[in-house]
Amino acid sequence: MSPRPDRKDPHTLSDLSLAVHAGNVLDSTLALRTPLVMANSYQLPDDPSEISWSATAPGLYTRNTGVNQAALEQKLAALDGAEDAVALASGVAALHAVFFTHVRVGDHVVVSDVVYEATWRLWTELLPRRYGLEATFVDITDLDAVRAAMRPETRLVCIEAIANPTTKVADVSAVAEIAHAAGAILMVDSTFSPPPFYRPIRDGADLVVHSLTKYLNGHGDAMGGSVSGRRELIEPIKADAMVDVGGIISPFNAWQIQRGTVTLPLRLRQHFSSALRIAEMLEADPRVEYIYYPGLESHPDHALAARQFGGRGFGGMMAFAVAGSPDVQNRFVANLRLITSGFSLGHDDSLIVHTGTDGGRVATYPAPFREFGHLRLSVGLEDTDDLVADLSEALELTFGRDSR
Repeated sequence: MSPRPDRKDPHTLSDLSLAVHAGNVLDSTLALRTPLVMANSYQLPDDPSEISWSATAPGLYTRNTGVNQAALEQKLAALDGAEDAVALASGVAALHAVFFTHVRVGDHVVVSDVVYEATWRLWTELLPRRYGLEATFVDITDLDAVRAAMRPETRLVCIEAIANPTTKVADVSAVAEIAHAAGAILMVDSTFSPPPFYRPIRDGADLVVHSLTKYLNGHGDAMGGSVSGRRELIEPIKADAMVDVGGIISPFNAWQIQRGTVTLPLRLRQHFSSALRIAEMLEADPRVEYIYYPGLESHPDHALAARQFGGRGFGGMMAFAVAGSPDVQNRFVANLRLITSGFSLGHDDSLIVHTGTDGGRVATYPAPFREFGHLRLSVGLEDTDDLVADLSEALELTFGRDSR
């Protein structure tokens, strides 16, 4: 008979059990869930002279770390397979925290040419203008181009495991090898590919960023961001971006997100299974101009995705366009009844957003995106048949009953 698993040791737990038990703190009430602690200050000892006022542990001041934040960080580190994690106010706060902490004036960074819009703006506008930092944008699927972009002063390589919004897939282990050979840190934004679906640290990533607002919370009701990695890289982020800059997550949001992570593995199964069926349905419809989803064999990175994600699925995000002008795209979205037009992703409800063909970031997208714009669909937890019916009916309303 195998020994009884230790609920406090994440190395002994399966993904499902890890999601339930990791980071759960029992206090004097013996409540089965970590209680919500809304205090912003804690009682100090009689002799506070030995206290470090910039300490990054709970028990001093919530900007330095609160009870709920610390519990969430334990869970995130366990889920990501990391030594440590820091939870911050939003996903963008997490991105900025990495850049603010680990890049100095005179450093150079290599960034994927397809990234989340806030990452694009940080490296094309804010950081170069304010601090003189320089970024080289590169097709992250072209490993020779990545090697050519590296310089002696390259400090950081910034990529997304599955790119927002084109779903381009990065070969994380290959990029990690290139980054480390040049003495650079590899940061992977894994918002589209949360654990336990994918753990970039196992493929050589040094830092993993999540918008906790998305899949990890999963209910569309809390904001947060996180960075996971080696303790030597996380501690400076806590000291600089959290304590000194004040990018702390609120206790209530930390508590909500920790609650959301409990069902994460179960939710991902439904997101991913529905997404694959919907992608196959859209690909087969002649009224759909194009579709990018890593689970389709037509996707340029399908083989890499199958290998890297180990058969666990291909995500819940896809980008596509129906045939016609931007007005047609908008009319199609307006004809949807179950799927909601809205920003964000990874929620329980399916969300779709139409973006145009303008902007510097769009110039790096595949040709169909530049010609038609795209519809980014985040597949939710509704019944798969209902979602397929909603998309089918919207296509018929947009193009006519006999258009197929």
